[in-house]
Amino acid sequence: MPRIFHVNAASGKDHFDGTEQNPFKTISRAAKLAMPGDTVIVHDSTYREWVSPENAGINEQSRITYIAAEGEHPVIKGSERITTWENVEGNVWKVSLPNSFFGDFNPYIEKLEGDWFIYPDATKEPHEEDGVLMDFDLHLGDVYMNGKSFYEAGRYKDLIEPKKRETGVAPPWTNKPEPLLHPEDSIYQWYSEVDYDNEVTTIYANFQGHNPNEELTEINVRRSCFFPKRTGRNYITVSGFEMCQAACPWTPPTADQPGLLGANWSKGWIIENNDIHDAKCSAISIGKEESTGHNMCTRTQRKPGYQYQMEAVFRAARKGWSRETIGSHIIRNNVLHDCGQNGIVGHMGCIFSTIENNHIYNIAVKHEYFGYEIAGIKLHAAIDVTIRNNNIHNSALGTWLDWQAQGAHVTRNLYYANDRDLMIEVTHGPYLVDNNIFGSEYNFDNVAQGGAYVNNLCAGIMRRIDCRDRSTPYHFPHSAELAGCTIVYGGDDRLYNNIFIGGSKAVADDASTGTAGYNGHPHGWDEYQHIIRSKGNSDHEKFQETNQAVYISGNAYLNGAPAYEKETENFVTAAPCGFKVCEEADGTYIEIDIPEEVLSIKTAIASTDTLGSTRITEGLFEDKDGNPYILDKDYFGNARSESPVPGPIECLKAGLNRIKVR
Repeated sequence: MPRIFHVNAASGKDHFDGTEQNPFKTISRAAKLAMPGDTVIVHDSTYREWVSPENAGINEQSRITYIAAEGEHPVIKGSERITTWENVEGNVWKVSLPNSFFGDFNPYIEKLEGDWFIYPDATKEPHEEDGVLMDFDLHLGDVYMNGKSFYEAGRYKDLIEPKKRETGVAPPWTNKPEPLLHPEDSIYQWYSEVDYDNEVTTIYANFQGHNPNEELTEINVRRSCFFPKRTGRNYITVSGFEMCQAACPWTPPTADQPGLLGANWSKGWIIENNDIHDAKCSAISIGKEESTGHNMCTRTQRKPGYQYQMEAVFRAARKGWSRETIGSHIIRNNVLHDCGQNGIVGHMGCIFSTIENNHIYNIAVKHEYFGYEIAGIKLHAAIDVTIRNNNIHNSALGTWLDWQAQGAHVTRNLYYANDRDLMIEVTHGPYLVDNNIFGSEYNFDNVAQGGAYVNNLCAGIMRRIDCRDRSTPYHFPHSAELAGCTIVYGGDDRLYNNIFIGGSKAVADDASTGTAGYNGHPHGWDEYQHIIRSKGNSDHEKFQETNQAVYISGNAYLNGAPAYEKETENFVTAAPCGFKVCEEADGTYIEIDIPEEVLSIKTAIASTDTLGSTRITEGLFEDKDGNPYILDKDYFGNARSESPVPGPIECLKAGLNRIKVR
């Protein structure tokens, strides 16, 4: 018979029997005992432990469930409270702790580094900029006062009078540094020294006039809060917790990818209704593990990271990576915020998962470090992953699907106030992006082919980039089984029934609002085939020199957004069009001016039948089980007319619209 265990840190003991009257003290005690079908109910308290589930569930009907007691709010922290700070000088205090305090993982020794980690660059000679030491090592540790995360300083003297940072590192796609979300917080800084001879770690911090012993002052101690140390811990549910303050490392696709919370190369997890924040790097991980490669480019400098990533895919396939053994997770109704790298991260372990109804914000906005693996959701090999109904804002990048996003479906999400909203990279389709609101000034980086963009509202620029120097894998439909590799020619995209709003400033020559970036591509398969056949019976050369077909119709171009030169069924105007996203006390609204002509564009409901098949993968736009799509519902799930209104919202009217979208 399934059992129920109770945990209460305030009244329990681990030698108790785990009943409601005699609960365990730690979740870890219950995690050693829980078997398939069992439930662990966790009561109000703060649990300072790393929960590593010992056992796995068997299937959907016999899973192991960890759940907050009804109406209660348990908190799992990767930190410890410190109340033995000593004043050194002015606002600077210190605490000295034996290295044994941290066990076999000392976050103040562990460096923040790995493949595609860019800044700070520890290979450079440290130097001052505006009196601040640059290019020094960052560590996985952190200091918090009343929940506020501090900044790491490069040396002790920088703590005496820390300089406020208005901006952080400049990402390569911009020509200016990124503004800090809260620059006033940057004067709260810490610095650490490790004395290996005496086995002592000393942490210094500037508390800006506060006495840290009278405040809630915490330091990172554990790598994770809830993460199995062994792979294959399948069918586990984690529901209703707050989790925070873990020293999780940088998680590129070529490394082990531990998060504050995660499945560790398992199948069938449900992660729901949690508040997860202040992960040093990634909040939730559904990614790869170490055996297929771990930062080998950084460690050996033998081969590029791209090559090691390719090898990781083939190694995983050899080890049995498949729909039957890995992935199919559900991540829903969580709040993920204030993390340094990702809200959700994964490579290969994410296949066939559903990510829905999450609120993700303030990801990588401290701008304390930078690398090429940062986003609210950053997935590699997101085969048949569904991302829907999420609210993603105020982040460095909303969603980044990199490599093998074959079958991915991005639908009914709200994006705004991000540095970028969506990036699809070196994948070959089919992937579907429909009924989303992209409200930032920079909407897309499309470094892919074989996509369908249908009924979206696009308020910013799109950047289209071919990628002919990296060949990446594609798969047989709805499978992790490898079918081939190829480069990204660009194109083979479908863009139907979208609203594009001009006026955003382009960040590069290959970026613009609207679809004019597709100029020079054949309009449709017949025109493409005519060009290819006219070049005779040669091999790859004619495909290299011929732009792929595009399929573009039914779009509205407002405020001067430029249209693809061969599109016939559309509406184009240079007249001003107001658009903004408004955060109100009762929710989030959009305001948009719609010309009456937009409502009479000749459009049609898109479906699997009308979207066709992609050129490279020869795949259909269909769901993970091979069922057809019929895009006859809008952003809110309301039915569309036979000639749907462009954009994600069917009830748009001529003139000013003010609509609550979250």
